[in-house]
Amino acid sequence: MRRMAIALGTVIATAVLGLGQTKPSNPEPLTGTWQCMSHGGSNGDMEFTLDLQQDGETVTGSVDSPLGGTDISSATFKDNTLEIHIDTDQVNYVLTAKLIDGKLTGQWSTDGGEKGTWEGKKAAKTEPSE
Repeated sequence: MRRMAIALGTVIATAVLGLGQTKPSNPEPLTGTWQCMSHGGSNGDMEFTLDLQQDGETVTGSVDSPLGGTDISSATFKDNTLEIHIDTDQVNYVLTAKLIDGKLTGQWSTDGGEKGTWEGKKAAKTEPSE
């Protein structure tokens, strides 16, 4: 009986310690730098970078492209769908995309009627140099 109690106690302790070491899957999958490409519109294909910070359904950050850089006006991530609004003095953009297998794929449009598609892939993390 004593051996059984010790064995059971060892199993429970191992299970509890194991739970403390379990890392959750990336709970904020959008946080980071995304290398993106847009297609369509008057400028043709264009590379751009999104720097995103995710807190639950709320997303903040900035965009940088050959046309310039600016903060994202508003963004949300719900049901695996990202929606970004970028308002500038010249034109307002809306980007939507699904996150599938670590990649963003979707559409963009402007209040001026231009439309196209876009995709993005998270940039590899770089280790700080010494």
